[in-house]
Amino acid sequence: MTRPGEILGSVFAASEREQLETFLDYLRDAVVRKVRGVSEEDARRSPVPTGTNLGGLIKHLRWVELGGFAEQIGQIPAAELPTPPWTDADPEADLRLEPNEKLDDVIAAYQAECDRSREIAAQHSLDYAVTTPQGRELTWMYLHVIVETARHAGHADILREMIDGSVGD
Repeated sequence: MTRPGEILGSVFAASEREQLETFLDYLRDAVVRKVRGVSEEDARRSPVPTGTNLGGLIKHLRWVELGGFAEQIGQIPAAELPTPPWTDADPEADLRLEPNEKLDDVIAAYQAECDRSREIAAQHSLDYAVTTPQGRELTWMYLHVIVETARHAGHADILREMIDGSVGD
């Protein structure tokens, strides 16, 4: 197995874009690795008072990718995108698995969204700026999604250790 330091160190002298892509892909893979192998029950189980669970983290990160790359950078109209699970009455619906949702399907949806994010990002230079009220640049979006994914990768590390004792990369 390639260690994180080897993966991330391999792009030390690479272009800014290659560094951003490598760091983000490493984190995308890390959250999936942390969730793979747990039961459906454990994917929903929360050993913490907030209710945070492994399946919900993956589901949430799918929507982070969609919101950042498809909506903001790709400017894909909302009518062409899946309907978000949250509502005003239930603003945190993207943070949990519903009874009809299977972990493998949520992982597959996340990975498909990551693929779409890569495709969208590849169409633009790093200084590409969208003309929305947020006015985000592609570089900013990479950094935002890296931070969000890293944060939740850390949550997944802790949850997995609490659920079954698994630790590591």
